[in-house]
Amino acid sequence: MAEKSWLDSDPVRLKRKEECYKYIRAACDADMAMSATDLPLEGRIQGKVRDIYSLPNNQLLLCATDRQSAFDRILAAIPFKGQVLNLASAWWFEKTKPIVNNAVVSVPDPNFVVAKKVEVFPVEFVVRGYITGSTDTSLWTHYNKGVRNYCGIDFPDGLKKNQKLAANVVTPTTKAEYGDAPMSPADLVSKNYISQADYDFCAAKALAVFACGQEECSKRGLILVDTKYEFGKMPDGEILLIDEVHTPDSSRFWAASTYEERLAAGQEPESFDKEFLRLWFKANCDPYKDEKLPEAPRALVEELSWRYI
Repeated sequence: MAEKSWLDSDPVRLKRKEECYKYIRAACDADMAMSATDLPLEGRIQGKVRDIYSLPNNQLLLCATDRQSAFDRILAAIPFKGQVLNLASAWWFEKTKPIVNNAVVSVPDPNFVVAKKVEVFPVEFVVRGYITGSTDTSLWTHYNKGVRNYCGIDFPDGLKKNQKLAANVVTPTTKAEYGDAPMSPADLVSKNYISQADYDFCAAKALAVFACGQEECSKRGLILVDTKYEFGKMPDGEILLIDEVHTPDSSRFWAASTYEERLAAGQEPESFDKEFLRLWFKANCDPYKDEKLPEAPRALVEELSWRYI
């Protein structure tokens, strides 16, 4: 079972959880989670979460499924996850359109979006407002090992984990198919991943969209800690924001009300953590080597669905 979350401490939110659980349980009973699509369209490409189909007029149909991935594998199908990702992104795409245009053409269904087909830059623009993380590519992991220049940015001595940075920074990485490697802007340009002019444009827009996200989240008692953005170029040269924006999959969020107190006490911030599902698989199998994984317990699937909602 997942440990009791700080999200359950608020009576209003707890009542909302009880209401949502009725639909979550019904979806689980009916096996309604969308784990795959098979539409009569050409050019289907299956990603970790999204299925992509080719449409006429240089457009794509993107389906946000309910697949939950980790360890480079699919762990489970989480009811309503795809809808949350798709509709959250749709809201943010509309909100940030004055900052940078995006590839969205329409949202015909809660799980689907029609988008313009672009030439995707092989770079993820990771924007960070805090020094944190535990993965091999995270800023804190490198800093804690003594690294003080990360992605071409110099960081001072004496920073603590989860501390707010003096300014938001862009720490780009190559996309997964190119090694998922943190890299300085100079190296990205010299290795022909992107031109200097295109990098400068995308980095500036990424910082502006992130600032907008932080402002909006602060109105709702949240801290937008870090996130990643992707961009692509149209045949006419216009650069568009693509993929997803400020979703639970692409971003890290903390509770603002307890952040300072917990930082001072050396405690981890209260977060919208989905780590409990990964930990269950690590405790019950070898998710990297086992050919077949055990089925995720229903209670964990229901809890994760609620946390997405």
